[in-house]
Amino acid sequence: MHSHTDSLSYASLTAMAWPFILANASVPLLGIVDTAVIGNTGSVVELGAIALGSLIFSFVYWSFGFLRMGTTGFIAQADGSSNHAEVRAVLGRSCIIALIIGVLLLVTQWPIGALSFSLLSGDEAVESVAKTYFYTRIWGAPATLLVFVIMGVWIGLGEAKELLKLQLFLNGLNMVLDILAAGVLGLGAYGIALGTVFSEIITCLVGFYRLQRCLAAKHGVGVAWHAFWPMERVREMTQMWRLLTANGDIMIRTLLLVFAFSYFTNEAAKFGVVSLAATHIVLQIMAFTAFFLDGFAYVAESQVGRSYGARNVQAFKLALHRTTVLAAVAAVILAAAILFFGEMLVALLTDLDDVVVASLALLHICAVYVIASFPAFQLDGVFIGTSRTKEMRNASFVSLLVFLLAVWVLTETYAFAGLWWAMVVFVIARAISLWVYVPRFWNHFSQDDEVTV
Repeated sequence: MHSHTDSLSYASLTAMAWPFILANASVPLLGIVDTAVIGNTGSVVELGAIALGSLIFSFVYWSFGFLRMGTTGFIAQADGSSNHAEVRAVLGRSCIIALIIGVLLLVTQWPIGALSFSLLSGDEAVESVAKTYFYTRIWGAPATLLVFVIMGVWIGLGEAKELLKLQLFLNGLNMVLDILAAGVLGLGAYGIALGTVFSEIITCLVGFYRLQRCLAAKHGVGVAWHAFWPMERVREMTQMWRLLTANGDIMIRTLLLVFAFSYFTNEAAKFGVVSLAATHIVLQIMAFTAFFLDGFAYVAESQVGRSYGARNVQAFKLALHRTTVLAAVAAVILAAAILFFGEMLVALLTDLDDVVVASLALLHICAVYVIASFPAFQLDGVFIGTSRTKEMRNASFVSLLVFLLAVWVLTETYAFAGLWWAMVVFVIARAISLWVYVPRFWNHFSQDDEVTV
C-alpha cells in the first residue's frame, strides 16, 4: 500500500495549512461585506436588521456545521484506504442528508423565524426589515448546506487550495451581487439577502461541478450519473446510519459549545455594559487566532483520517505528532502577538476609553487561553478525522459541567476576571476529556496485525 508518510514533513503540513487558514479567515468577510455595503448605501435601520438576521443564520448554520465535519472524517478514511467508490458514496449520502435538512429548513422557516425574533430584541422598524432579510435569505439554505458537504470533501482529501478557491469564489461573487443589488439597484437589506442567496446557489453548482470532475478523473470513472454514483453503496442503510449517528453526535457537541459561549457572554453582561463590550472585543481577537489553529486542525483531520483509514500506525503517529507541534508553535506565536500588539488591536476595534481599559486588562488571560486551546483544537481535528464522534459528544458534556462549576467558583473570588479564567479552565477540560479516549485508537490498529508501515 502507498505510504502516507511522504506528505507528512513539517514543510508539507505547513504548506497544506496555509490555504485552510486563509479560507477560514475569508469566512467572516461575507458578513463584513454585507455590513459595509449596507452601511454605505442603506439606513441605520437596515444595518441593524442585517445584524439581527445574520445572527440567526450564524446560529442555524453553525448548528449544521456537522455536515462539513461528518463528511471530512469518512472521506479521509475512505481515501486513505484507496476505496474510491466509498469516497463517492460518502459524498452521495452527505448530499442526501444536506438536501433533506435544507428542504426542512424551507418548510419550517415560519416557526424558525417566529421563534428567533421572539428571542431577539430589536425595535419594530428593525425587526420588520430583518424579517424580510431572513425570509429571503433562507431560500439559499439547501445550497449553503451542500457547500458545507463540498468543503468537507475537499478537507478530507487534503485539497486545501480547492477549499480556498471555493471560499474566495463565494466571497467574491457575494461582494459583486451585494453591490449590484443594494448599491446599484437600491434594494437595501432585501437586495443583500437576494445577493447572498444567488451567490450560495451559484457557488454550490460551480463547486459541485469542480468536485465531480476532480473525483471522476482521480478515480478513473465517467461523470455520467450511472458511472459516477455507486448507488447501491449510497443507499446502504448501515453506512447511512453511521453517517447520521456521527452527524447527530457532532450536532449535540456543537450545541453544547454554543451554549457555553452564550452562557459566558450572558454572565459577562451581568458585570455591566463596559465588561460586556470588552468581552466582545477580546472574543474578536480570540476568533482571529482560531483561524490559524483551525487551519492546523483541518490538516490533522485530513492526514490523521487518511492514515487511520489505511491502518498505517506509523503515519498516524507522525500526523498526530507533527500537526500538534505546528499548532503549538502557532499558538505560542499568536499568544506573544496578543501580549505585544494587543493594545494596537484593541485600539483598532474601539476608541471608547472605558472599554479599552477593560479590554487591555483581559489580554493576558486571552494569551493564556490561546496557548491552552491548541490541544483542544488538535484533538477535535483528530477525532473528526477518525469519525470518533461519540467521544467528542461525551467530552463536550464533561467539559461543559467543569466550565459551569469553574464559573461558579471563580466568579465568587475573582469577579469578572474569574469568569474569563473559567474560559481557560473550559478549554483545558475540553482537551483532557478528549485525551482520555486517545488509547482507543491503538485498538483500531491492533485489530489488523498486518499494519502498513
